[in-house]
Amino acid sequence: MSIMPVAVSLMASFMSAITLLGVSAENYYYGMQFYVINIAYGIATPIASRLYLPVFFGLQKTSTYEYLELRFGPKLRMLASLTYTLQMVLYNGIVLYAPAIVLESVTGLDRLISILVVGLACTFYSTLGGMKAVLFTDLLQSLLMFGAVFSIVIFSSIQLGGFEMIFVKAKEGGRLNFANFSVDPTERHTWWSLIIGGLITYLSLYAVNHTQVQRLLTVSTLARSQMCLWWSWPVLSLLSTITCISGLGIYAVYKDCDPFISNKISAIDQLMPYYVVDAMRFVPGLAGLFVAGIFSASLSTISAACNALAAVTLTDYVGRWCKLSPSHVPWLTKLAACAYGLLFLALAFIAEHLGGVLQAALTIFGAVGGPLLGVFTLGMFTTYANERGVSIGLLSGMAMTLWMSFGTPRPPPVKLPLNVEGCLNNITIPVPPATDPTNYFYLYRISYMWTSPVGFLWVIIVGSAISLLWRQQHPWQRLGKDHPDPSLFTPPLARLLRAKNDTNKSSVQMDTACKY
Repeated sequence: MSIMPVAVSLMASFMSAITLLGVSAENYYYGMQFYVINIAYGIATPIASRLYLPVFFGLQKTSTYEYLELRFGPKLRMLASLTYTLQMVLYNGIVLYAPAIVLESVTGLDRLISILVVGLACTFYSTLGGMKAVLFTDLLQSLLMFGAVFSIVIFSSIQLGGFEMIFVKAKEGGRLNFANFSVDPTERHTWWSLIIGGLITYLSLYAVNHTQVQRLLTVSTLARSQMCLWWSWPVLSLLSTITCISGLGIYAVYKDCDPFISNKISAIDQLMPYYVVDAMRFVPGLAGLFVAGIFSASLSTISAACNALAAVTLTDYVGRWCKLSPSHVPWLTKLAACAYGLLFLALAFIAEHLGGVLQAALTIFGAVGGPLLGVFTLGMFTTYANERGVSIGLLSGMAMTLWMSFGTPRPPPVKLPLNVEGCLNNITIPVPPATDPTNYFYLYRISYMWTSPVGFLWVIIVGSAISLLWRQQHPWQRLGKDHPDPSLFTPPLARLLRAKNDTNKSSVQMDTACKY
């Protein structure tokens, strides 16, 4: 594949409809502090491209988790693969369900139709076209995503009398708040939480997640693969920037009559669709463009997951117990992709009856990434880590992050000031009951942005300690080798291992020559 389709697909794979709807609402109700996370993406890109990607590209394995078997053993590979599969199945079922309920509530589009159309169409082209179909449709869908958020920025600018008025009114409302440098981990968004948490989150997605690594292996050389990562960063940052500005634009329009407090919407995620229906319905085609953009965001995420999970299933599960003929693999991959697409559909319908699964699925998606990144980091950056220590580190790390994420009760986030003075009806802003954060268990007050870093560090520390205290044979020792394969380690460590091996070989040759 060429560089640009892969770079755009890397961005589209995880910019779901939930992201578009959520980021705009985030900036509307909590301000622009969240935008700082884009700095973390810039810091993480060279780390992913220089330290992690060369290992996967050099091995050229179908499944990312094959690396774990080569480095540690088959048990850890299966544990990590099952964790990834559960994470992606649950998340993508919700990705399919979430935009359907939002659009139904504000546009009247029946959620059954939304789920079936998106799910079946995505399953169809992912099954028939494979990875190439996913990459090129991601490119088209990304254009529609950009078109949807650009239309909101342009239209709100026209309503306000100029693009600069978005920022004038946002500043008046206290939305341009970039200056929170607090080191308190209980504060929702600070520079430290966004940069450190964003860094670990980005690496867990773009450095070791199978969905992304699979795309990065579709180009011909390592240099081109690294270019894909470098190009995906500005594309991701541009979409993030426009989505943030769209949230500010909607705020500037509704500055004097908030739709949520005035009961025009029942959840803050409905803000963007409500604006489209309320303000843009008079312009032919714009509402349709927005709906296409929202559905495209879901399609790109679901199609990526179908293909990635199909590859993991055949390689990590079926291939371990059955010898597959090369002629059968393409057809089995298509069947697996189809099965996962239908599974997402079933989960989307079940999600309607499971209440809090939406937030739960998104939390699982974040909580699992940090511990898995810790597993791969121990494998690539150390020679002492063993399967027993890393497995215990992964299980205990996930238990810790899930406890942090699901612990209840927890204090609700505090919104920035809102206004309803401009509403036609007299509306009183409800005063939330005063809550004392110290009444909540400290672990539950920690910002969700610290979940991934905590999981990452937990696996590194626990995995290292147990590996050093509880020795176990490494895979290369079981094969009778006295040194590890340098290709399993990050380039700086691999160079040291090769130099050490060359020195050992030279010493052996010298000893042999002296004997003769």
